[in-house]
This record gives sequence, C-alpha cells and structure tokens, in this order.
Amino acid sequence: MKITRGQIVALGYGKYIRSDRIVGMEPIEEGRGPGRRTRVWAEGVADPLIASRSDSAILRDLVSPTDVGMRAVEQRQLLADILDTIKGLDPVLRSIIRDQAKWDLNRLEERLKQTLGAEADES
Repeated sequence: MKITRGQIVALGYGKYIRSDRIVGMEPIEEGRGPGRRTRVWAEGVADPLIASRSDSAILRDLVSPTDVGMRAVEQRQLLADILDTIKGLDPVLRSIIRDQAKWDLNRLEERLKQTLGAEADES
C-alpha cells in the first residue's frame, strides 16, 4: 500500500491530521467507548491522539487512490470466488433460491462469466 502524502484524514469528532504525519495506530481495547476507538501517533506530537474511528477506517483513508488497480484485482478475485461457489450449488438448491429469494443464479452465473471473461473459463 502507498500512503498519499499531504491528504487530510479525519480522526472523528472534528479531529484531522495530514496523512504523512501519522506514524502509528493502535486499536483501543480497554477503556474503549464513544469517541475512543484508536490511538494515533503523529510525527512531532508526544502523546497519541485519540480517534473515534477504527484503525481500519483510518487506514482506508490513508491508502493512495493509485491503489485502485490493486483493489480491482481483489474485486475480480472475489467475483471469481462467488462464481466458483455458484457453480458448485446443487440444482435443487438453485431452484429453492430462485423460488424463495427471487435470485436467478443461472443468470448471475452468466453475468459473472461475462464480467470475468477468460478468467471464468479457467476455473
């Protein structure tokens, strides 16, 4: 992952910090409550800032938009996993899902194959 330099990141409750100033984060386990989810260490600040957002939410905001390609790879893999799962479903279960949940898994499977293209043929 690449951190976007100079991007303003919200810590929650009106607290903001520049992305390239964050040097560490730690989820708060004990004493966690409203407004107390993550300790954020910042360059030049002795004590950690207390963020009301989770460390994973803050980290998502730190990731560079140039990582869109990496996210696309992960999304394609997720689609391939879903396709594999659908392919393995028993026809009776497919019928039940179609009748009860109004999901046409045959149509979904075809759309996934079209979206994934050659990758779908390999699996």
